[in-house]
Amino acid sequence: MSVHSMTAFARVERAAHFGTLQIELRSVNQRYLEPTFRLPEAFRALEPTLREALRQRLARGKVECTLRLEATADSHTPAVNTRYLAELAAALEVVQQEMPGTAAPTALELLNQPGVLESRHHDGEAIHAAARALFAQALDELLEARAREGEKLAEMITQRLEGVSREVAAVRALMPQIQKAQRERLLERLAKARTELEPQRLEAELVLVAQKSDVAEELDRLDAHVEEVRRRLGEPGPKGRRLDFLMQELNREANTLSSKSLVAETTRSAVELKVLIEQMREQVQNIE
Repeated sequence: MSVHSMTAFARVERAAHFGTLQIELRSVNQRYLEPTFRLPEAFRALEPTLREALRQRLARGKVECTLRLEATADSHTPAVNTRYLAELAAALEVVQQEMPGTAAPTALELLNQPGVLESRHHDGEAIHAAARALFAQALDELLEARAREGEKLAEMITQRLEGVSREVAAVRALMPQIQKAQRERLLERLAKARTELEPQRLEAELVLVAQKSDVAEELDRLDAHVEEVRRRLGEPGPKGRRLDFLMQELNREANTLSSKSLVAETTRSAVELKVLIEQMREQVQNIE
């Protein structure tokens, strides 16, 4: 079955002459694809490329990407971010105008401000290329993990579908017996009340009782929805939203079956159906 979970984790790392790169990808269920990136400032330019790579491979899920670099001592040199430093200086001028006498920060204090002092690597393009390749590897591993988890979800849902089919078959087998008992019960009540109805009126009452207890339509629709869920599980591509809709339809039929129940057996089956459907619905929330 081609079922992918939205819950998975992957971590990869690579050592090179410039240091050690590490990438972590975490994904959880989400209605749409929602990627977030935690990248060092030196890798910010890569974010659009990495974001597009995610969109090419994933359809749904909240995905967190974290990139870390432990650089070797000789692979980078400190450098001042002059643009940011100028912005800080302009802000300090405003502060001193609004609050005369405010002490100006020392050069060392300015350098300690986040973003003022940067690490610039000697071979930035090679490091970026390594990061892109490592991200592709991490994404492959994330997809493999999502597929493994998806297989477990599909197996669990298939087992619950078998349970639904058993309950439907049990109710269907009981229906002739239930309808016969309802007919006999109505005739007994009429006999005790010593009431004689015209044949046409009696037949109309019997038809009404049969209609109230007839759940053949609901059982047929439950069977049809079960087969549609099985078919969707075997299809390639994202299917979580469609499966979620089918769970709603299954639950609707189970509720109708419960409302029409006239004997304890069908009530028990309706309750069991609701339990099975809710268990499937919880797992479907994790399917891409």
